[in-house]
Amino acid sequence: MLKAQHHRWIGLLLWGLITALGSVALARLELAQQREAFETDARIVHRLLSQRVVQHDAVMATLALLQTARDLSLPEQRLGSLYPQILSVQRREAGAEWPDERLRVAETLSRALRRPALAAVDFARGRYLLVLAAEPASFALQMDLRAVVPWSEWPMAPETSPVRVLLQYEGQDWVVQPGRLGEGGWRFDFHKHLAAESQPFDVVAQRQVGWRELPWSWMLAWAALVAAALAGGLALLRQRAARRRAEELLRLGQVARLNTLGELAAGMAHELNQPLTAVLANTQACARLLDEDPPDMPVIRSAMGQAVEQARRASAVVGRLRRAVERPDLAAQLQPADLQQAVQNALYLLEPEFSRREVVPRLELPAARVVALAEPVALEQIIHNLLMNALQALEQVPVKERQLTVTVQAEAGQGRITVTDSGPGMMDEVLARVFEPFFTTRETGLGLGLSLCETLASGMGGSLQAAQHAPRGAAFRLLLPLAPDTGESQP
Repeated sequence: MLKAQHHRWIGLLLWGLITALGSVALARLELAQQREAFETDARIVHRLLSQRVVQHDAVMATLALLQTARDLSLPEQRLGSLYPQILSVQRREAGAEWPDERLRVAETLSRALRRPALAAVDFARGRYLLVLAAEPASFALQMDLRAVVPWSEWPMAPETSPVRVLLQYEGQDWVVQPGRLGEGGWRFDFHKHLAAESQPFDVVAQRQVGWRELPWSWMLAWAALVAAALAGGLALLRQRAARRRAEELLRLGQVARLNTLGELAAGMAHELNQPLTAVLANTQACARLLDEDPPDMPVIRSAMGQAVEQARRASAVVGRLRRAVERPDLAAQLQPADLQQAVQNALYLLEPEFSRREVVPRLELPAARVVALAEPVALEQIIHNLLMNALQALEQVPVKERQLTVTVQAEAGQGRITVTDSGPGMMDEVLARVFEPFFTTRETGLGLGLSLCETLASGMGGSLQAAQHAPRGAAFRLLLPLAPDTGESQP
């Protein structure tokens, strides 16, 4: 039962760990894909806007090259029909003055840089002025930022896209695309200058990926898959454990049956040996009486002689049977045995029996290991029998009152295993005969289990004791000598 709970906890921990690792991997993959898509769109936005502002430089350069000194038709005024982003075109003839001081300063800068220059930027209204110094006339273009954006080629849906796109210049922001930015999650950022030096605007793109956008369906599917795989693995482990438990119980059962047969054969030999001896004595006496009788009765003497011979032969057969079924000397097979481990092994083997009877065993172990001298199979058989007896006693009380405690201790040079239960207990007359062979209070019992356990304990140099357990129940104590050079316990 303890090992099964241990396996369940390990399974839950493994499930949590593998699920967490897989979910993190899926989330990272999703975030990587989101970032890649964001950066791709941001680069497209930067390229499209850069193409437009470079186009503005080309338009102004073309105006400067195609103008004539006496051209009064002002063809530049028709630029708005070709380029919707050009709201108006101003022209300063030679010798004239700009109506706005900012245009004059921008023309001076343009003449020095030999390229268009910004005269004014008003991102609040979505406007900016671009000036080109030329001869004989200079030009100023008023640009509409909204129309500068090539929406037909735009890589995102401006109304629904979560990406926010801005143009920035000296602390001013113009929102190209509002996007959706919230709190928490992961923030992606893109920042790059436009390709035209005359319009040194910065393209800024931002993307907020919230927790809701993580691949939760895939994570749940992964968690279910891991749970199914671990459940299958645990089922296989339980199947293997059940098979090993059955094999161990079969081995203990075979040993118990052999020992029981030994007890039975030894008892039968003891019971049959006395009448056989009496038959032998009577037959010999009869033969002597017949020898003293004057009548010659050779046939009777021959029959009596055969009876004596058959009686001796029967006695020899019984003797051989007893020698054959007697248990080997356990003292010659003693070795250090960990009492805690032996108890835990027995509880593990009997786990289905505990579950069937709805009994949760309580195990009280010392901090240090207790190592005693014992024969391993005999030790396991004793603990197994004591636990089974306790479970059978607990069947006679309500489920809520069923308690079973196993205590391991070391004191006075001995290791002690105590099995107590809250069953109906034993009367004094039953307690006095509990280790007597063939004595039992159960209808289907043989009365050899506890007798065998006491014999096995004695053969290992220990003892088995029975007592009442207050307020109700029974207590069985197995005492075994501690292994040498261990003190009373071993860390």
